[in-house]
Amino acid sequence: MFRIFALLALTFGPIATLNAAPTTAKAATDQKVSSAVEMTVYRSPTCTCCGRWLEHMKQNGFVIKDVQTEDMDAIKRRHGVPATLQSCHTALVSGYWVEGHVPAEDVKKLLRDKPAVAGISVPGMPVGTPGMEMGPRQDPFAVMQLDKSGNTSVFHDYPGH
Repeated sequence: MFRIFALLALTFGPIATLNAAPTTAKAATDQKVSSAVEMTVYRSPTCTCCGRWLEHMKQNGFVIKDVQTEDMDAIKRRHGVPATLQSCHTALVSGYWVEGHVPAEDVKKLLRDKPAVAGISVPGMPVGTPGMEMGPRQDPFAVMQLDKSGNTSVFHDYPGH
């Protein structure tokens, strides 16, 4: 009986594997972005909302290197995050910076689309963003992007509710 199951597995196993493969370029890209991506996050050791954002990112497949520092201003200056886009924590991922409470889906879109930007940000600390949850309330906010010439524009707009 065991030999029959082994023969079936050898015969049909490769077919099942082929059928499970992505069938479109977008599916292949989504699969690549959804695999574990390493991210270094700089944050104050006393910031609880940063810790909640780290958990959000981990739950969405990111592998986090958590660097706690008292000198966040130096980190932001070193990586060129302008004052108008700053928030409480700064992450570095695949050559981009991610500032503040950016939803994981926007980070995945950044990595998938690879726009010519320095980074993306949710300036300030809007209620309802990942790590800033306060019940069902979600303030309107925008994920902003900074191109390499220093121009900002909206990457993704959230109307709130």
